Amino acid sequence: MATLVSNPLGFLLSPRQQWHTVGELPDTALSGKLLYAIIFALGPCVAWYYGATKIGWTVGDGEIVLLTEASALRIVIAFYIAMLGSLAIIGYFIHWMAETYGSQSSMTKGMVVASYTATPLFIAGLCGFYPIFWLDLLLGIASLSWAVYLLYIGIPAVMGIPAERGFLYASAVVGVCMVIFMALMGSVVILWEMGLAPVFIDG
Repeated sequence: MATLVSNPLGFLLSPRQQWHTVGELPDTALSGKLLYAIIFALGPCVAWYYGATKIGWTVGDGEIVLLTEASALRIVIAFYIAMLGSLAIIGYFIHWMAETYGSQSSMTKGMVVASYTATPLFIAGLCGFYPIFWLDLLLGIASLSWAVYLLYIGIPAVMGIPAERGFLYASAVVGVCMVIFMALMGSVVILWEMGLAPVFIDG
């Protein structure tokens, strides 16, 4: 069972079964799953560091654009921290809103649900090894859509509530995610002003 819920492909191929298994786990077992996001969030960071510094990308018919290694490293570290921080906040709100929707939760359960919901984003992030703008955009949209789907089917399964109430619960969590996204966009502007702006080199 532990292997089942640690397999990211399961949330793409058999998500309902995965969520059902997660819902049956006690908090003591779920606490061991907190490493899931910490480990799998490294994938996109490594991929984009390599792609941005070794492969590069093009805009239109222009030359290949690359980032300096120092600049890319600063950005991916900030990206990693932002990912884990966002998942922690989302997990907190999943836990905090549980009683409102008639469910029993814990901070651990909320964070695990948030982490597993992000699985498609972790997998799609691996496309950074070979950056292609149009492909990355399509994969990003597809993975985000699947993550939202996972949230809507996962909340009622893990929290043990009816699907109708789970829909409202998940919708409230999506609202929190949108606020976090806007906050991150504002943070990017501030960080760029503080010296985190990307430094480009000719490919």
